[in-house]
Amino acid sequence: MDRYIEKFKTYLTLEKNSSPHTVLNYISDLEEFLARIADKKIEAVDYLTVRKYMAELTTKKLAKRSIARKLSSLRTFFRFLQRDGYVKSNPVLSVSTPKLDRKLPVFLDEEKTAKLVTAPETKDIEGLRDRAILETLYSCGLRVSELVGMNVGSVDFISGLVKVLGKGRVERLTPVGDKAISAIREYLEKRDSSGLSHQEALFLNRSGHRLTDRSVRRVIDKYIKATAIKEKISPHSLRHSFATHLLNHGADLRVVQELLGHKNLSTTQIYTHVSAERLKKVYDGAHPRA
Repeated sequence: MDRYIEKFKTYLTLEKNSSPHTVLNYISDLEEFLARIADKKIEAVDYLTVRKYMAELTTKKLAKRSIARKLSSLRTFFRFLQRDGYVKSNPVLSVSTPKLDRKLPVFLDEEKTAKLVTAPETKDIEGLRDRAILETLYSCGLRVSELVGMNVGSVDFISGLVKVLGKGRVERLTPVGDKAISAIREYLEKRDSSGLSHQEALFLNRSGHRLTDRSVRRVIDKYIKATAIKEKISPHSLRHSFATHLLNHGADLRVVQELLGHKNLSTTQIYTHVSAERLKKVYDGAHPRA
């Protein structure tokens, strides 16, 4: 069994080009499943085995989204085993994915977004860094993993573009606004004068190491409290705000898809539901017989 896991891990890393975080989730889901069927050989796993496992997860009242992710991990694993001839068929193909409740993304209106991104005091290097982080997240609609993965060389100050490594380790170029460019430049100037110009990573912690996802969350939480914003938002909420504000101002859905780095348009379409609410308000306020 360990041999299969190692081969699968190699497949995810080298062939699928999956991020370390994605590989970790796949392997974790897989090891949990294999622990439940310890008395079975992998070749003996069938549709009923998988169905029984899904039923156990449901009995434990695991969230539908978590069950769907675990099922997806198993589906990918058995597809790999079937492709390489280790099993004759994929027993997960016949198992239906739980129907997920589609939640509308949490976002801030433009006024609150501006209030949040301008909240950091820029009197010291930490404030300059935090301002650059918030401006960049909102300006580019980045995932936090994309932000913390950026290097100094990822920013083209002349053309106003940043290079980021998205899901599936796919690189993309995305525009970055003047305010974010200015914030990054001010932060780097202060950083260089502090003797950290040799560091490759764009955003550093106090120890001079690359900032982590968790650190960015703490930055967001700090300024939410400072601005007394009541909405329960996360770093991803700035990405949601970015997409929603673009659509509200007439941006094409496919352009927003490209900017966000979504593979499928259906992923981006969730933001049209948010924009539809704005259209209804405009309609109700403008139509004589609304």
